[in-house]
Amino acid sequence: MIDYKHICREVEKIAGEAAGFIVRESGRFGQSDIETKGLNNFVTYVDKGSEELLIRMLGPLVPEAGFIAEEGTSAVRGTRYNWVIDPLDGTTNFLHRVRPYAISIALMDGDEPVCGMVHDVGGSETFTAWKDGGSWLNGKRIHVSETVALAGSLVATGFPYNLFDRLVPYMELLSYLVKRTHGIRRLGSASIDLAYVACGRFDLFFEYDLKLWDVAAGMLLVREAGGKFTDFSGNTKGLTGDETLAANALVFNEMLKTIGKFMK
Repeated sequence: MIDYKHICREVEKIAGEAAGFIVRESGRFGQSDIETKGLNNFVTYVDKGSEELLIRMLGPLVPEAGFIAEEGTSAVRGTRYNWVIDPLDGTTNFLHRVRPYAISIALMDGDEPVCGMVHDVGGSETFTAWKDGGSWLNGKRIHVSETVALAGSLVATGFPYNLFDRLVPYMELLSYLVKRTHGIRRLGSASIDLAYVACGRFDLFFEYDLKLWDVAAGMLLVREAGGKFTDFSGNTKGLTGDETLAANALVFNEMLKTIGKFMK
């Protein structure tokens, strides 16, 4: 039986090591160190170095676990458990020296996250959750907001950077929300967005064309903080990040219906 709380505490320490590496390297790399994986999709040796460090240090915690990591530095997959890692969520922010950017780590049991951690690199906040253990920020329990309607909500989202097939309805949805909420924020790091939903700073977050490593830890943070996390149809199982809606339970249904009007 895995002690999820103990594992999460160890993950926090490991993330601190990786964050130290990222901070040290942040002023050393130049434009020649930037690689392009696709349209507006970048990676640096800092992403890869952080991932290699994380894989090396996480491996002994759960020896039977494999890895699903953004930069593909390990191809080992576990039959039941897998670490899902984004070694530097918000690479474009990092390249431009704009915060936030984060380390996101989740331990998955099948398709269910059982431990999750988001660490704000260069900041002072670490968000942690484990199955049936609640969500925590720097050791203090956190909960989603109590906002009851979209009209009083602060909304977070992200803009597509290389998949534009749904851009028109997405922009129509944004226009609708701009006129009917307290405002929309775009931080550039989905894991931080989800952590902020978990602690009540944002009332909801939605985005499409994310990946599992962007959302796995945040999924658990939101749910353990009392919120809901689904795709745009309300499904809760087998989520990969293609469609993401996270909100407190009071606003969720209204936002789900609103998304359904636009993002069909």
